[in-house]
Amino acid sequence: MLEDKNQSRTSLSQLGEFGLIEHLTKNFTVSQESTLKSIGDDAAVLNFGDKKAVISTDLLVEGVHFDLAYMPLKHLGYKAVVANVSDICAMNATPTQITVSVAVSNRFPLEALEELFDGITLASKIYNVDVIGGDTTSSQKGLIISITAIGEANSEDIVYRNGAKENDLLVVSGDIGAAYMGLQVLEREKQVFQVNPNNQPVLDDYTYLIERQLKPEARTDIKELLAKLEVKPTAMIDISDGLSSEILHLCKQSNVGCNLYEEKIPVDPQLINVCEEFNLDITTVALSGGEDYELLFTIKMEDFDKIKGNPNFTVIGHMVAATEGNHLITRANTKIALKARGWNALSE
Repeated sequence: MLEDKNQSRTSLSQLGEFGLIEHLTKNFTVSQESTLKSIGDDAAVLNFGDKKAVISTDLLVEGVHFDLAYMPLKHLGYKAVVANVSDICAMNATPTQITVSVAVSNRFPLEALEELFDGITLASKIYNVDVIGGDTTSSQKGLIISITAIGEANSEDIVYRNGAKENDLLVVSGDIGAAYMGLQVLEREKQVFQVNPNNQPVLDDYTYLIERQLKPEARTDIKELLAKLEVKPTAMIDISDGLSSEILHLCKQSNVGCNLYEEKIPVDPQLINVCEEFNLDITTVALSGGEDYELLFTIKMEDFDKIKGNPNFTVIGHMVAATEGNHLITRANTKIALKARGWNALSE
């Protein structure tokens, strides 16, 4: 479907900062009892009563974290919320509110920001979080999005990164690596388009991978699943920067080592096929890809029977003494030192 080049554009200067805020936030509604005051004052007011507040913030910069050549603005807004909600889930908490701040250059008309906020609005409704504030300003470097997520949890339910012990099992939700391969497909199609703009991409064989990249979902279901199974993780983190990096974060914070088993890492069949097409090693992609927004956690050995056979979870290894180090046990049963080769936003 061709883009309508004649559609009208509204200059942001016509609205001004406060008019823009009012326009973009008019569809946000309040559903959380803890939201006493949301948008419209100098600060939001929340009431958590006896519960603990959990807060996380994230920054997305055009050209570093996303490419608008293939990232639709509505998807970008949705994904920005998911990335922050996932951090709250990684604390075994329930997300309740977010704030949204945007810096935008003058190349973006109002209609572009409407698309972005349509995605934010959709995600806020699906994940039942209130948008309670934020900021807008100009940018000389394209689009910048900052979201802060707030959640709540009972004190005894919160899970940190530093609770893993020797002999704990290492568990992951869902499958790993698909988001990275979706990115590779999109990057390839971008290059093809740059050579020949008349060549439209054929993406039917990559649907799952592309969806994992452009429209991921946060695992808000895991907290309830584990509660029903009467399992409390000893440590937890979300997989945004790559499986190997996240495992090493858990190990460092908990002062333990780990053995990760290559044959146990869960991957989708479509990932296997596309890795072969791109001549990429499946395990390398799974270890280093990032942006899966699955949860990685440890549980006590005696809880294994409670989760075994559950399709949401895969045991991929176990924790050992810190002196033993961190290793990948290959399919050939050889030990390889586990290295952090995931996403690094500050790398050259």
